[in-house]
Amino acid sequence: MNNWKLYIANRIHFDKSNRKKATPPAIRVAVAGVALGLAVMILSVAIVIGFKQEIRDKVVGFGSHIQITSFDSNMTYEKQPIQYTDSLGRVLIAHEGVTQVNPVGTKLGMLKTDNDFMGVVLKGVMPGYDWTFFQKYLVEGSLPVIQDSVTSNEVLISQSIANKLHLQVGDKIYCYFVQDQVRARRFLVSGIYRTDFSDYDNLLMIGDVQQVQRLNGWNPDQYSEIELLVNDFDQADNIAYDLYTQLIDRPDDYGTHYYPQSIRTLNPIFFGWLDLLDMNVWIILILMAAVSGFTMISGLLIIILERANMIGILKALGANNTSIREIFLYVSTFLVGKGMIWGNVIGITLCLIQQQFHIIKLNPEAYYVPYVPIELNPWYILWLNLGCLIISVLMLIAPSYIVALIRPAKSIKFE
Repeated sequence: MNNWKLYIANRIHFDKSNRKKATPPAIRVAVAGVALGLAVMILSVAIVIGFKQEIRDKVVGFGSHIQITSFDSNMTYEKQPIQYTDSLGRVLIAHEGVTQVNPVGTKLGMLKTDNDFMGVVLKGVMPGYDWTFFQKYLVEGSLPVIQDSVTSNEVLISQSIANKLHLQVGDKIYCYFVQDQVRARRFLVSGIYRTDFSDYDNLLMIGDVQQVQRLNGWNPDQYSEIELLVNDFDQADNIAYDLYTQLIDRPDDYGTHYYPQSIRTLNPIFFGWLDLLDMNVWIILILMAAVSGFTMISGLLIIILERANMIGILKALGANNTSIREIFLYVSTFLVGKGMIWGNVIGITLCLIQQQFHIIKLNPEAYYVPYVPIELNPWYILWLNLGCLIISVLMLIAPSYIVALIRPAKSIKFE
């Protein structure tokens, strides 16, 4: 026989007729420990990745991956204007990684009804603006129609603003802008969105950028900022730095210098908070790996002690300790594999149920999402399985040395 050790391991594990009554509970506990550990690992990683992805997409949806502003601008919504031309647009879109360029304008204002008022920020966009993000979270009405030929008075407001001011789609509302001379504009509510991201939902109103330009007395080629979307979020910082070095010595026709910044730089609190979640995941993974490993160790020790008679016979027939240890490591690997199968089934099933039915809810005011988000990534699941298998087997090597303590003269029993 080519591998007699694997053959004996197969008989021990798969031949139920040869098992003693005390062995199945030990095996079930060991398998359950591995299954529970892996299921919790899959759930933890899927939840954290889903949560980070959801928050990141919302921050980027409101502010893009990279923002180019005036070098003299502060962190408020009343920014110094910068010039955007077709030639600058071609330079930006030609940069590797940049997929879209959106010049926008922002203006602080106050919405007022007969009974209520509320401070807002009017974000003006151009006709070619990418509405994908707001289309996803549109709950009522339609997106504003923005054209070059005429200034649009249609605006998109959040559900939060609509609830506080008792507004509906089709309502007309006045917005007052405080500057050297207070100016009023009457807008038409074309649609209502809801992202549950209160920091922006309580503030942002989307409309025509020409409204902002006229209120500020800007030329048609002047904007508050230029938003850039990139194809890889992880490269946003590097692209922003490359653009900074490229544009720092290239002021616009009004003498203003460009200042590109990544969304991570502009929102360090959000992304610092998300980075802290990685530490929580590592703690959970380490704890679950320890639980799985120790349950397998206890199961292996019980199996070895129950097979002391067999070990004594094998030693009497000439088998060395290493060969016998390999037998029980094979058995342990079978148990780990069975536990991993059940762990994958349980973990992935629970993830799919939550992903489809959103059973576990969250407070959106605290977590910015109304339910626990799930992101199933096959590569992460594969790496979790490989890591669980390797760690579990490595943790079993040391306990398997107990085989060397078993003496044939004391372990062999004649019946």
